[in-house]
Amino acid sequence: MITGELKSKIGRVWDAFWSGGISNPLEVIEQITFLLFIRRLDDIQTLAEKKARTTGQEVENPVFSPDQEHLRWSEFKNDAPDVMFKTVGDEVFPFLRSLGDGTTYSEHMKDARFTIPTPALLSKVVDMLDDIPMADRDTNGDLYEYLLAQIASAGKNGQFRTPRHIIDLMVKMTAPKPDDEICDPAAGTAGFLVAASEYIRETHPDALLDAKQRDHFHRSMFHGYDFDSTMLRIGSMNMLLHGVEAPDIRYRDSLSEGASEDSEKYTLVLANPPFAGSLDYESTSKDLQRVVKTKKTELLFLALFLKLLKTGGRAAVIVPDGVLFGSSKAHMELRRILVEDQKLDAVVKLPSGVFKPYAGVSTAILVFTKTNSGGTDNVWFYDVQADGFSLDDKRKPVDANDLPDVLARWQSLSAGEPVEASRARTDKSFLVPKADIAAQDYDLSLSRYREIEYNEVEHRPPLEIIADIELLNGDISTTLGRLKALLR
Repeated sequence: MITGELKSKIGRVWDAFWSGGISNPLEVIEQITFLLFIRRLDDIQTLAEKKARTTGQEVENPVFSPDQEHLRWSEFKNDAPDVMFKTVGDEVFPFLRSLGDGTTYSEHMKDARFTIPTPALLSKVVDMLDDIPMADRDTNGDLYEYLLAQIASAGKNGQFRTPRHIIDLMVKMTAPKPDDEICDPAAGTAGFLVAASEYIRETHPDALLDAKQRDHFHRSMFHGYDFDSTMLRIGSMNMLLHGVEAPDIRYRDSLSEGASEDSEKYTLVLANPPFAGSLDYESTSKDLQRVVKTKKTELLFLALFLKLLKTGGRAAVIVPDGVLFGSSKAHMELRRILVEDQKLDAVVKLPSGVFKPYAGVSTAILVFTKTNSGGTDNVWFYDVQADGFSLDDKRKPVDANDLPDVLARWQSLSAGEPVEASRARTDKSFLVPKADIAAQDYDLSLSRYREIEYNEVEHRPPLEIIADIELLNGDISTTLGRLKALLR
């Protein structure tokens, strides 16, 4: 866990950025990302030098040449602020842009810009980052997660982050395995991929002891796409600081024509794709249009998920409520495909405040398996009323939290225990047979199948109530008559 002292340091640096004229939280994190990458390059060179001294050989693949020693973090961090500022701005960042070692990280540094406004601020940020033990994966990851959390509390860019507790639920429901190939085609800051990597470390610690499996974990397990270069840099650094050496984080407009090279490549998709908006038919992948004729991005992404998955692959994705009950031909056809042609496992209805203060849209988690041969017998529904935070714009922690119960019931269902099958439709969770869903034109709204229990209220007979009213009226008339007599 990140300590209060470190939080305080980050807070001071954040304040310095704001007072220095950088008010965009993404730009703040991007500048910190560049500096973290510069420090990592120095660490890589240091390790190579130690190995060379031990073996008595030349340094393998040096990052810095002898005449570039002054560009190393360990060198310029000790310079006076003015000298450091000139070195970083005039030489270190051009060096970053020139890197071409083929890694996903150097690829995203090609357009690195130095925008820290003053030598004093640069010196303060370098001092803070230098205090952090970069060899500690947990500290690195917690630091960066804390920085990314500031996006959601500092401005309009909060839509880039799915709440971590929702991500954790989705990851645990799909239970990633060491041999999975995991993709998020709307990766943003790579929160889903990071959570999946942490889950595998925790639940399969022995897997990383095997050389082949370890190489798969670091180089071919995690895949993320985005068309925002800032997000690519931040997502890549997020993965790096969580201990994944070479994830496949790259530029791609996932819905565009020509973005279909990864068909049936992945075993697990985790995503929270963009909800709003529509695309031109001409610019949208024709493969996706063949699945569902629409311009709506949320429907196109669902078609994309099915296309990306191998047969037997599974997905947990967030969709707006409109996907569940929309009456257009495209909505209904896509739901029919999920239920009839694939295996729709679960619909977890989320409360509408989950993405506040940036969006009040109601959403749900869809969990499904690609089979291309059907397999849906029953669909599991869960009505989440509370997620551990207030559902207003403040999103403060509260005691009410259904998410642990969601996971416990889901795991019970997955284990074949009979308790979920026996639940009535008045419960928080229940199963609905495929035939019932088909009869409702594949409507996946929880309210369509939920039964509400009304408490029986016994009322007195109407004539008895009327008699009481007449008695009261009589008493009122008598009292008014006495009052008149007193006033004469």
